[in-house]
Amino acid sequence: MTWRYKRRQEGGCVRGFFRRCRWFLKDVVIADINAAMGSLFRSEEVTLAQLFLQSEAAYATVRELGEVGRVQFRDLNPEVSAFQRKFINEVRRCDEMERRLRFLSTELGKAGNEPRPAGNVEAPDPQKMIDLESKFEALEVELKEINANKETLCRNLLDLIELQHILKKTQVFFQEAEAQSMRPGRERRLRARDAESDKRGLLVDSEPETAGGGGQAKFTFVTGVIAREKVPAFERILWRACRGNVFLRQADIEHPLDDPVTGEQVHKVVFILFFQGDQLRTRVRKICEGFRATLYQCPETSGEREQMTVAVSNRIRDLKSVLHTTEQHSLTQLQEVALDIDSWQTKVRKMKAIYHAMNMFNLDVTQRCLIAECWCPVKDIPEVQAALARGTERSGATVPSILNRMSTSDQPPTFFRTNKFTSGFQAIVDAYGIATYQEVSPVPYTIITFPFLFAVMFGDAGHGLLMAVFAGLLILFEKRLANTDVGGEMFSTIFNGRYIVFFMGLFSIYTGMIYNDVFSKSLNLFGSSWDPGYPYGFGNEGYAEWICPDLAS
Repeated sequence: MTWRYKRRQEGGCVRGFFRRCRWFLKDVVIADINAAMGSLFRSEEVTLAQLFLQSEAAYATVRELGEVGRVQFRDLNPEVSAFQRKFINEVRRCDEMERRLRFLSTELGKAGNEPRPAGNVEAPDPQKMIDLESKFEALEVELKEINANKETLCRNLLDLIELQHILKKTQVFFQEAEAQSMRPGRERRLRARDAESDKRGLLVDSEPETAGGGGQAKFTFVTGVIAREKVPAFERILWRACRGNVFLRQADIEHPLDDPVTGEQVHKVVFILFFQGDQLRTRVRKICEGFRATLYQCPETSGEREQMTVAVSNRIRDLKSVLHTTEQHSLTQLQEVALDIDSWQTKVRKMKAIYHAMNMFNLDVTQRCLIAECWCPVKDIPEVQAALARGTERSGATVPSILNRMSTSDQPPTFFRTNKFTSGFQAIVDAYGIATYQEVSPVPYTIITFPFLFAVMFGDAGHGLLMAVFAGLLILFEKRLANTDVGGEMFSTIFNGRYIVFFMGLFSIYTGMIYNDVFSKSLNLFGSSWDPGYPYGFGNEGYAEWICPDLAS
């Protein structure tokens, strides 16, 4: 029946308008609320049901019941520990698969790959658990091997880069030492022995300084790399332990180096220590080990240092090429994992939930039938029976599952049927306390009182408008945003309460107009209606005469 035909039947504009409004509220609004929320003012009627499931059909039946989501199982084995239940081995296998999936998810986070959302995925059959276990184990072993090889390559690359810096810095140290040792009387002798400088150590003094003049005093040096923050303490310990008999030179490495273990960038310093004697050598090495300094062998002659520098540069180039190939292989493997890891996690969680629920069941005397007890809303019993029939059909069992309603004196659990509009308000009420069975629900009143009391406190029309517009956009694009994982936990909380935010914005606009407050600025839109009751322009005496003329006279 169209609106025009109904108007012609009703006759009269005003009376027809009210009749149409009454028809709309009765047949559309109230019907939609009842269909979406079930019992609006009280919790739904819940009954205790007993299920008889065949052993071969139990997994498929519980899977169908889980997809429906209308039953709450009771634990029939409260005295049995978790490690003695029938399906504990399957639960442990699911725990192990979850651990491996967490490792893969961590590797994806390190590589910066986002997993592809899988949506609603059904729990796999029990026979596919072995395939999933073998697949997850192979991926874990391969990624661990790749990470170990990558860590080894990074460690070798770090050692070569540090050695390259040591060769460069020590070459500068030795050149400065030669420049300082140049004297006018010794220049001709130094030019004459330039040809022999590559064959003899630079740390050997050509003029003996001993009293007898019978030998040359040769200094020993040690080179290495240490963290920059450890240099002051390292220098003090060397001075005190060696009693000032060690000469230290140091130079900073310009760019920070990547730690292969932690992945963080560390600032390091190249040092060279000059000393004499084997005792000081042993003492210096122990001090370097205590400060976790890395020591390297550095040639004494300039020619050998130049040759080692060229060889180290070539090895660094080759290692970088191998490391790049390893990273590309790891990235390719992780990209393949990112396509399916979300569905794998959903499958494993559902399998674990199914076996956890089956651990609550009892076995009959023949050990071929599982007995379960569950709470179920009375309105959803036909849907639960249909799920039992589907589970029996998918498993191929010959004996159907049976649902039997039971009478009990136990208090049933409280169940409020909610939709996307009332779920947020129900969550607010549950945060303060859950109502008892068949108790009046405060959610219909909270829908109005909670946003209004917020608006009384907030009272800003401008900010309320922004809240209403933002929540309206979330409501408008809710289907698109519900399937994406963006914004993190904060955005998810606001999105789940989008209708609450929308109502708070609308009520804030109302109270803000009453308060004349827009964006924290007073705005007098309607003017003042306050009337003092007496004329302005006279003082206290005139006010007294106007209030009580007899008293004033």
